[in-house]
Amino acid sequence: MAHEVNVKFHATVVAHRDIEIEIKTNMGKLGTLLISKGNVEWLPKSKSVNKKRLSWPKFAELMESEGRSTRKK
Repeated sequence: MAHEVNVKFHATVVAHRDIEIEIKTNMGKLGTLLISKGNVEWLPKSKSVNKKRLSWPKFAELMESEGRSTRKK
């Protein structure tokens, strides 16, 4: 399954506006990842206004416990 990732950079340093990363597959949009200096948020593909938010420490914890290990390139 191929993925399409579109990134909108508003600045080189994350300050007052989120970095928006739109994730799509050949089946359609999965959602949008919003990255800010305070947290990371997931906005599902649905028209929902409810985002899922994790602080950076919680995101790191989730990746350590649920992420798949790969070698650094």
